Amino acid sequence: MPSFRARMVVRAILAPVLTLAGAPAPAAATGLGVLTWNTCAATNPACRLYRADTGELARAVTGVAAGGPIRPDVILLQEFCSGASHDLERELEARTGRPWTVGSWSLLDASGEPYPCHPDRQGRPRGAQSVTVAVARPHAVLRAHPLPSPPWYARRGVLCATLADVRVHACGTHLSAGTAYDDRQPGAPYRAKQVRRLLDVAVRPGHWAVFGGDLNAAPPGSRTGSAAGKRAVAPAYRGHQECDQRGRERSGRWTHTGRGGRKKLDYLFAPPGSVRRCHVDHRTTLSDHQPLSAELILRG
Repeated sequence: MPSFRARMVVRAILAPVLTLAGAPAPAAATGLGVLTWNTCAATNPACRLYRADTGELARAVTGVAAGGPIRPDVILLQEFCSGASHDLERELEARTGRPWTVGSWSLLDASGEPYPCHPDRQGRPRGAQSVTVAVARPHAVLRAHPLPSPPWYARRGVLCATLADVRVHACGTHLSAGTAYDDRQPGAPYRAKQVRRLLDVAVRPGHWAVFGGDLNAAPPGSRTGSAAGKRAVAPAYRGHQECDQRGRERSGRWTHTGRGGRKKLDYLFAPPGSVRRCHVDHRTTLSDHQPLSAELILRG
């Protein structure tokens, strides 16, 4: 069976990883825009991008990225289809005039095979349901890391990009839902294990850690969501600033609409004091999740 890394669909030129000892050396402030969005394109018939062809899916993501108030340098996607990675790279370059690197890592089913997206409306394959990272760089180091996952359901992972020129390590993921079909044991232990592993992976010596995605849990200060989910995500706030938190209040605006109403499930974490602006696009109707974007100023 192919290895974990062999299952990545990554269009990138792999360069040696720049690892610096200790904290980043003093430098001028670096601006960075980051966007995360669960596109709901893979298997959910209730969403508008379900069975959209790869070109349509790429144009939808590019439209969200280019149409918001924050220009993203890094895009984190969930429930994307790996077969649209090439189209997305091409669309981003055409729309923004910048070089991009796009990579996708496919979720695996219980047997270890890629978890397929449903075919498009013409019956054409769209690849596998994926965690995808797009970086506005011609050469980016992309690496996938497995997450602890229940053996009876989807096996999940983290996909990270190293932006060596600005010493940023950006990671995107989609965690277990803590439901009966997924993380069904008391206390939803897998989601908590996944957060701990995400933190281990995201923090890279000599780099600014920027990470997030659909964590499938409400924030600790929210009035919605389960107690298990709030406990699971709480460690991410230690040493990191969430895009939409207000001071010490660990909450934020809603990013998901479902049977349980509106709640925050999507996150962007960055170094403390780096978040200049945070935007939730509540106009988007293509997905059951709203795009979340952050404008960061990285200093020191």
